[in-house]
Amino acid sequence: MKTPKTQRPAKSKDRRALRIAHIHWAFPPVIGGVETHLTILLPELVRNGHQVFLLTGAERDLPERVDYQGVAVQRTPYMSLDYLMQHDAELLREEIGQTFQDFLERNRPDVVHAHNLHYFTFVHAQLLADLCHARGVPLILTAHNAWDDILFLQLSRDIPWDHIIAVSHFIKRELTGVGCEEKKITVIHHGIDLEFFHPGVNPHPLLQRFPELKNKRIIFHPARLGLAKGSDVVIKAFRLIHERFRDAMLVLAGAKNIVDWGHTQNKDISYILNLIKYFGLKKNILIDSFRIEEMPQLYAACQVAVYPSTASEPFGLTLLEAIGMARPMVVSNMGGMPEVIRDGICGYVIPGRDHESLAGRLNQILSDDALRERLGSTGRSVAVDHFSKELMCRNHIQVYSGLLTGGKST
Repeated sequence: MKTPKTQRPAKSKDRRALRIAHIHWAFPPVIGGVETHLTILLPELVRNGHQVFLLTGAERDLPERVDYQGVAVQRTPYMSLDYLMQHDAELLREEIGQTFQDFLERNRPDVVHAHNLHYFTFVHAQLLADLCHARGVPLILTAHNAWDDILFLQLSRDIPWDHIIAVSHFIKRELTGVGCEEKKITVIHHGIDLEFFHPGVNPHPLLQRFPELKNKRIIFHPARLGLAKGSDVVIKAFRLIHERFRDAMLVLAGAKNIVDWGHTQNKDISYILNLIKYFGLKKNILIDSFRIEEMPQLYAACQVAVYPSTASEPFGLTLLEAIGMARPMVVSNMGGMPEVIRDGICGYVIPGRDHESLAGRLNQILSDDALRERLGSTGRSVAVDHFSKELMCRNHIQVYSGLLTGGKST
């Protein structure tokens, strides 16, 4: 298996190297879509010759400051959602403001780029905006999600973001729907390392670890266990699939360390495990947590991947991983996922919460080798043309440069 290169010579063609500060609530070992995105984007910015700093939440037993592939990471409890759930952010206004001020003074960024700071607390967004504008530093928001409540409306519209990056056209529509200026919003799709997720990976090490997967028709659901991710829909569909393909196995990728703001994860897991037991499928469904190094092996071992979210998925990085590995994917028509998976081209798009449609499409893919090969090959081409980390990085630099030059290209 090819592994991503950790060091590359700077290859930036920009006229000047930038100092870029990123701010987000969490970073690995916490696992989630935004956190994974940051592990891809930030080192790529460094490889392009820029200096990158990240302020994120504190984690137990981890140092306050660490270098991550050239990115200077600083952790603080005042960005930790677990800590903030137990304290009133308004009462911590002085501490939060001082933390932001020290971070900006120490790193002297040319631009500040916040991720999902349009939610959870008003205090953080307001303080950061005040400090950035007092220094004349452009403040960018990436909206990775949208929520249906007043806090989302207020923080998206009323905080004076200099520019907003939306991770999909779906998220852009949500933002303009609450009154954000369309001209201040740029859609930048995520990108992945296509040298890491590529066809031809040998799944043998994974099959040695999980011998029950050998010689099976494997369906892979690369999402944390949860009803919003459609885990129950997959299991209901798999019950029908297993009636036809007795050698089928379903792999559910659980996660041990995630952001669980609403404390719904344990309740969801309990229901999912009971559903599996009720259907008598315990021997046919594998649930485990997997290291990032094992993910390409999982895609290589499976025949098809699936992501039937019941909530409006903003984008879905795992969709890129699947098509990058030349694996077809079946998704629901929720949120931004149809912007990646083109129906009949690199997979299929089904109605939300329709386990029968899901089972039908999966049966079709499992029973037709030529169809599976065509969908996978086309998917790889789509990933290379539209969803590389290099393209994603260039698009971000273009936004930064545009703000710093008053809209003039550099």
